[in-house]
Amino acid sequence: MNNRVEQALVASLDQFAAAQNLDSLPIAQKLKEVFGKDLNFLEKVAEFDETFEQHPDFEPLKEIYFDLLMINFFTSDVNKLEEDYLESKEWENIEEETIDRGTELLNLLLYINECHDEQIKPSLEDFLKEFLLVEEDEFQDEFHIYEDLISNQQLAESSVEDICSNAKLMDLSEEMEELFVPFMAFFLQPNTNEGIQQDLLKYSGNASFDVAVYTLITTFNKK
Repeated sequence: MNNRVEQALVASLDQFAAAQNLDSLPIAQKLKEVFGKDLNFLEKVAEFDETFEQHPDFEPLKEIYFDLLMINFFTSDVNKLEEDYLESKEWENIEEETIDRGTELLNLLLYINECHDEQIKPSLEDFLKEFLLVEEDEFQDEFHIYEDLISNQQLAESSVEDICSNAKLMDLSEEMEELFVPFMAFFLQPNTNEGIQQDLLKYSGNASFDVAVYTLITTFNKK
C-alpha cells in the first residue's frame, strides 16, 4: 500500500470519526488490509464495497475512498503488472465497469502527485489552467464540471467562513456539490492545519465530511 495513501486514509477517517463520535479503528484496519491485498482491481473493489456494508456509519466517505483506491492502484499495484497494463484491454474493461464510481477528487490527487514530481506548490489557478486545461476548447467538459471553482477562485484567498457561507448560497453542480468546500479549503491552506479543521467543523453545513476530505487531501499532499 502506498504510504501517503495509507496516511491520508487513516487521518481522514480519524477526523470523520471524531466529528461523528465513532470508532474508526475497525474500518481503518479493514480498508488497509483491502488496499494492501495482492488482488486484481475489481476483486479489491468487491471487498472494498463489502467493508462499507459492514461499516454503514462511514458510507458518506465511500466514493471518496474509492478515489484513494484508484490512486493506490496507480502508485503501488500497477508496479507489479506489465509495463503497458494501463493501455491493455483488461484495464479498459475495468474502466468501463467502474465509470460511475468515485468523484472528482481523483483529479485533485493526480494533480498533487504531479506537483510533487515537478516540485511546485499546488494552486487553484494552476490546477484549473495547467492540469485540467479548462481554457482549451477541447476540454470544455472539464470547464463545465469545474465552473463553480473557476467562477469563485477568489474564495481560495479568503477564509473558511467565507467559503462555507458562499457555498450555502450557491447552486453547485452535482460534481462539486460535496467537494466545493474541501477543495477550496485545500487551496486556501494546502498543509494540514488545525485551525482550518476547526473552522470547517464550525462553519460547514456538512462538517464531518468536509473536515475528513480536507484532511485526506492535505495529508496526501505531505512530502
